[in-house]
Amino acid sequence: MPEIDLSTEAVQFVIDKTHEFHERDDVILPEESQGADLTPENVLQFTEGFSGDAFYQELTNMINDLDPDQQIALVALMWVGRGDFSLAEWNEALAQAEDSWTDHTAEYLISTPLLADYLAEGLQQFETAEE
Repeated sequence: MPEIDLSTEAVQFVIDKTHEFHERDDVILPEESQGADLTPENVLQFTEGFSGDAFYQELTNMINDLDPDQQIALVALMWVGRGDFSLAEWNEALAQAEDSWTDHTAEYLISTPLLADYLAEGLQQFETAEE
């Protein structure tokens, strides 16, 4: 069974804060077709408008404070929840997330529409596999 190098509490914090942030009236997420990654230009354009926002900074700092391996696991978990990879393909998801890791991982995650739902779904798949 695959293992995730990230606490459930950390993932739940990101889920909760992302729900709160994405539900704000002033947050308009970039469009994303199902399964397609956002372009770096879309991510930076989206995040520039929130650089001074305390709520956005809290969420960004929480993700940035994770070790790179944990950030990679968070991205892979999102991809599993989104359906880009199955749980059986966890190691492949981790490898791809590691290959694409940058110091803008927080921005990439936060600008992903339905991030909280994807993370919750990925986490649910891990919990179901444990049973």
